[in-house]
Amino acid sequence: MPLVKFWQTKKNSKMSTWNPENDVDLLSGSEDEEDVAMKRDYHGREALLFVVDANLLASGVERLMEALNIIRTAFVSGMLVNDKDLIGLLFANTKNSPPPLETSALDNIVVPDNCAVFLPLRQLTKAIVEHYLEFMGGAETLFAKEYGLAEPDGCGRFDLMIRLCIELLEKCGKKLNNAKIVYMTDVNTPHPPSSNAFQAALQKASDLEGKEIEFHVIPMVDDFDYEPFYKEFITLSRAIELDAFQVPDAQVLREILADRKLKQDFLRRCLGHFTFNLGPNLSMSVQYYNYFQRRAYPHKVQILRRDNSVVQSKRLIMVRELEKESEEIKHEYQIKSTGGWYECNVGEKNLRISMEQVNRMRNLHKPQMMLLGFKHRSSMPEVTYSKPSNFMYPDDQSIIGSKRLFRALWERCLAREKIAICLFMCKRKSIPRYVALVPVEAPEKGEEKNYRSLLCGDGFKIVYLPEAKHIRHIDMCDWNKPDNAASDAGVEFFQKIIKKLRVDYHPNLINDPTLDALQANLLALSLDFTTDSKGMDNLLDTTHQDKRIEKFLPDYDEIFAPDVEPAKKRTAKTATEGASASKMPKIDMDQIKSLDFVLGLIEEQRLSSCTSVQLEFILKEHFNFVLNKSATKAKLLEKIQELTPKGAS
Repeated sequence: MPLVKFWQTKKNSKMSTWNPENDVDLLSGSEDEEDVAMKRDYHGREALLFVVDANLLASGVERLMEALNIIRTAFVSGMLVNDKDLIGLLFANTKNSPPPLETSALDNIVVPDNCAVFLPLRQLTKAIVEHYLEFMGGAETLFAKEYGLAEPDGCGRFDLMIRLCIELLEKCGKKLNNAKIVYMTDVNTPHPPSSNAFQAALQKASDLEGKEIEFHVIPMVDDFDYEPFYKEFITLSRAIELDAFQVPDAQVLREILADRKLKQDFLRRCLGHFTFNLGPNLSMSVQYYNYFQRRAYPHKVQILRRDNSVVQSKRLIMVRELEKESEEIKHEYQIKSTGGWYECNVGEKNLRISMEQVNRMRNLHKPQMMLLGFKHRSSMPEVTYSKPSNFMYPDDQSIIGSKRLFRALWERCLAREKIAICLFMCKRKSIPRYVALVPVEAPEKGEEKNYRSLLCGDGFKIVYLPEAKHIRHIDMCDWNKPDNAASDAGVEFFQKIIKKLRVDYHPNLINDPTLDALQANLLALSLDFTTDSKGMDNLLDTTHQDKRIEKFLPDYDEIFAPDVEPAKKRTAKTATEGASASKMPKIDMDQIKSLDFVLGLIEEQRLSSCTSVQLEFILKEHFNFVLNKSATKAKLLEKIQELTPKGAS
């Protein structure tokens, strides 16, 4: 049976990820050679433009404040984690159009009626976030007065609002590789279906599709209906069939928007490209990425105490030629870091190794993966304690046909319940690791899932295998000391306790307590903004866990003996209770400078309490005599006794 199977598929050139049911038939000539040869430029910034519908105010100020709170979370996390990305905010369907704080940013932009730009696309700074927090403080009362709701029915021109968003994205002044418009509303359709404005709004979807701008609707109500307008608008903007549209969960979309520490676009989270070698003359091109973005710590800086200014440091490499006799600088010049070298003496010759030669030795092997064999899926434990897993997907840019070969391997591994064991070198200058490729499937439609499971698609999960096996069964009788021995009933008892204390694993409930505390301190210091840093408190409900093990507590007293308190240490006696006298203080150097004090030590036979250094000082200072440094303390004492006058001792 050949390795590669062929399916009659439907072309969909707008797909950003591979799909076994909708893949491009590379061998049938359905894809242009220019499209295959073209490599997309992933360099640039991500732009996120928030659009808040003023109709949220008509349903109550609480719904409007909920939308503003989601944006506030995105602002704060964006400033702490993704500070290079651009974020903007505008209000739609407003009665008034007050200018933004930075009025010069709209010089070349025409703002239509019933739209108000609060923040043009900008890189987040402390001043911008402070301005937004100040606006939120009085939004409950001032929003209706300053912005208001469009009259008479609260409907502005949706097509003009989309045109304004496109203009803001195109004139932001930065190179973008991922532009998104996020529309937060609770209205099912912006215009009546029979109106001309409805048809004009649908025509703007083709503009978004041609400019590769993503449009997302964030419903602020759970029972949102996409059928009247947004289903057709979204499918047109993404160039997909109307039947392929899936109604998302509104709560899930709001969670995705608030958690901007998580990248949604898998192309932005790509860690690298490498070649997967399946055998002699058989390879395919693949990429891999992290399921979750790492929460980066802020860069460490040094500041001056007087004005809190950041200290700018710069490293210079200087080469100096010295005179042999006087060791004065004869010639001095600066070189780049790549122009340095290492020197070592080999015999009588001076060996010089340049940085280019060192880097050439470090980069002997390119990042790649080599297939070693297959094993049954049951041979791999459910949990490994080595390193977080990655996700691997194919890429046709380097090797045409990689998607089909990847799909064939994935299908066969799923059908036969196999995992692939490989040797993986993820990047240059890294150590090769043994990994297991586990085939995974995307969750089916209608299956209960949270928003983080949406990242998991069809493909292979890269599981890093540990170098040593984790030992679970330990003989407690021989461990550490005999006092740790326990009966079989005691071991079985605590096994039941551990099973009762287990909880369901949800990654979104686990936060880094250290990073949360650091970010909370930064926000409190810079913005005077307090946050609830709970760390891992959400994961464990101690009250509920106490109820689980409450019925086992009576058995504990029967199986295990009561705990014996360790004996307390005796307290030291005081002087009134007959405590021994304290030790005599050591002899000070200032005291032995006096000859009378030294003679008193000799007479009281207390000279041996001096150290060797003090004895050498006494010989030199009072007897004008110096012994070798190798002289012992006994010789020093003997010499002092010999030089001391008879009458003095």
